[in-house]
Amino acid sequence: MERQRTRQVILALTLAGGLLLTGCGGSDDGGDKSSADGSKGGSYDSGFPAPNQPQGETDSDESRGEHAAPSSPDYLSTFALDVDTASYGYARRTLAEGRRPAPSTIRPEEFVNSFRQDYDRPDGNGFTVTVDGARTDRDDWSLVRVGLATRGAPADPDDRRPAALTFVIDISGSMAEPGRLDLAQQSLDTMTERLHDDDSVAVVTFSDQAETVLPMTRLGGHRGRIHEAIDGLEPTYSTNLAAGVETGYRTAVEGLRKGATNRVVLISDALANDGDTSPDSILDRIDTARREHGITLFGVGVGSDYGDALMERLADKGDGHTVYVSGADDAEKVFCEQLPQNIDLTARDAKAQVAFDPETVASFRLIGYDDRRVADDDFRDDRVDGGEVGPGHTVTALYAVRTRPGADGHLATATVRWQDPKTRAPHEESGQLDTLDGSLWDASPRFQVDAVAAYFADALRDSGSRLPGRPSLSELANRADHLADTTEDKAVRQLADTIREARRLAD
Repeated sequence: MERQRTRQVILALTLAGGLLLTGCGGSDDGGDKSSADGSKGGSYDSGFPAPNQPQGETDSDESRGEHAAPSSPDYLSTFALDVDTASYGYARRTLAEGRRPAPSTIRPEEFVNSFRQDYDRPDGNGFTVTVDGARTDRDDWSLVRVGLATRGAPADPDDRRPAALTFVIDISGSMAEPGRLDLAQQSLDTMTERLHDDDSVAVVTFSDQAETVLPMTRLGGHRGRIHEAIDGLEPTYSTNLAAGVETGYRTAVEGLRKGATNRVVLISDALANDGDTSPDSILDRIDTARREHGITLFGVGVGSDYGDALMERLADKGDGHTVYVSGADDAEKVFCEQLPQNIDLTARDAKAQVAFDPETVASFRLIGYDDRRVADDDFRDDRVDGGEVGPGHTVTALYAVRTRPGADGHLATATVRWQDPKTRAPHEESGQLDTLDGSLWDASPRFQVDAVAAYFADALRDSGSRLPGRPSLSELANRADHLADTTEDKAVRQLADTIREARRLAD
């Protein structure tokens, strides 16, 4: 016990020293929020404070994506928060149509974050941090879960600040497919009736060219004009996504409202085939509006053929997130529940850092978040981009962790850092894991759902780097069925059905 307390004191002093050394290093100067190499990510296996030399990994660890315990007392993993769920929605649609999704479209964190969690929530803005873990069927391998939760969505839907929403709607020829433009129109009509009189809406359309169909307009007394603009949309020619993005953000800037939540809602299959189709060029258009005006992006993907990678990059660069809508139920949930309830932001540029204890942990592997990783020494650099999170959101990160034989005691400390959306003042909250809670399949039902979702994504990726303890698809489906009974959650029942679709395709 005394040895365990000593380790905890050393780790706490190390983290506290890092806070004193780096806590004042960031500034909100509106500059480029990227790593030194120009990317959003960077080396994510360096120590904190940064070591004098790169930390070594064995060849076998590197090939598995694991990070071996360094010689320094710091053993860190850092990533930007992500609340996207589009990857799971698109995989469900693809499998239901009898097709296996491309491995490049599978992002495990979006599978996990598609399901409801039971984390405690804070009373005000900010996060709660929950860290728990359980042992898998593989010797010395466990799953560690880091759960972050914001306050719940307002019980009173009127208890939020006004919104200025610019809908950028794809009306290219491919949107004529049933379940694309028609579904978007029905959903937007319904949502228009649920927004407040003090909210504002603009409508931009794009095919081979882009057009502002309706400038920013207050809903009070003008709902008829908004319905008319939406109902008059018809699919036409090719997809000039760059023109749509540029015109959409220009319209949003022209209609910018101080004191309101300004957001662009992009509805598209993201199959850019006309005009400027370079993702980097399109992203540059978004980046200026994000940095100078604080306009965030909400990407809504539709269609059986879907430009998943482009939509995700647009949302990441636009300080927003993406969802995928495959049918009327999804549309009702996204447009009529999620978007109106989560117009506000509770945190900007949120990042998480997990410090594993090298005396108990031999190696670890973050499951997913491949394009959201951040250099460890950028954790407290507030110029480096993080994720935007609203009320009612949860973020879950799973780690495969190999513990040292016979090790006992403190395993990890997780810290989330974010900026206040209004003042940009930085805040932090931490939680820690001191013991593993037995076997994975005896853990809490929500933990088990997270594990099933992550293992399923890993199976679909088929990367040759199988997660430790991953069951067969048949066993995953059976476990999902049992969990659906336990949680009485329709989404978990759908997960079981989706796994079985994948199993049939694998035969």
